[in-house]
Amino acid sequence: MKTKRQEKILELISQKICLTQEDLQNGLEDAGFNVTQSTVSRDIRELKLVKGRDENGNYRYLSHRQSANSAKSYNRYQEFLIRAVKYVKYSLNNVVIKCDVGMASSACVAVDELFGDMMLGSLAGDDTIIIVTAGEEESKRLCESINKLL
Repeated sequence: MKTKRQEKILELISQKICLTQEDLQNGLEDAGFNVTQSTVSRDIRELKLVKGRDENGNYRYLSHRQSANSAKSYNRYQEFLIRAVKYVKYSLNNVVIKCDVGMASSACVAVDELFGDMMLGSLAGDDTIIIVTAGEEESKRLCESINKLL
């Protein structure tokens, strides 16, 4: 029963976006498995599921294989930013990223994918990206995170 239930969990996360344990529990119950939240939690731990962004940028539970693909995307974005970004600075609730000419738009996509959860929005020109955060502390944290990546 446990093996079939865990196989079903892997099937569920590969077919649809599951953000919470409740999403998984509901999916299992729809498939005929009567489970508690603690059982789902234990299965998540045993299956070594992680939350992360899939290849389409959706935040969700991922299996080891899915997270490996996500890690490849992460590495590609990081490599691109290392080549494109000259410097990153912040002031109040804004972060400014200066890029090589013509690179800001593509670099902005990478920043959005890697750090989208830390910002309210971003805007790219030809060689500059402006990011708006919720406040100065958030801007400082984002700036430090990006600089650490570079």
